[in-house]
Amino acid sequence: QVQLAASGGGSVQAGESLRLSCAVSGRSSGLSAVGWFRQVSGKERELVATISWSGPSSGSEFYGEAVRGRFTMTRDNAKNSVDLQMNDLKSADTAAYFCAAKRAGAFMSPRLDEWDYWGQGTQVTVSS
Repeated sequence: QVQLAASGGGSVQAGESLRLSCAVSGRSSGLSAVGWFRQVSGKERELVATISWSGPSSGSEFYGEAVRGRFTMTRDNAKNSVDLQMNDLKSADTAAYFCAAKRAGAFMSPRLDEWDYWGQGTQVTVSS
């Protein structure tokens, strides 16, 4: 089993930055990827960013089109965690952000049913 704990959400003004963190615990060595998704009430959960956790592509990153160039995902091996640095935030980034992990398959897959573990959401609110 794998446990994911997300933190770092909050309320900011447009143009400001926030950093989210996801602590990964349990049997994490067998994971293929860790990612961030976000969801606005009434809408589908969407992929924000992912990082390949193991294998030949370990460390490779993927970003959704809406955040590319503004968000950066990094892995901290010492803490067994991943951070999502969010810069130049826009009101459209307002959502609940979820950390997720998967055991197999493509690390950039946006299909929710391919992600095996989910953390609790952390709210990000951006005011314009």
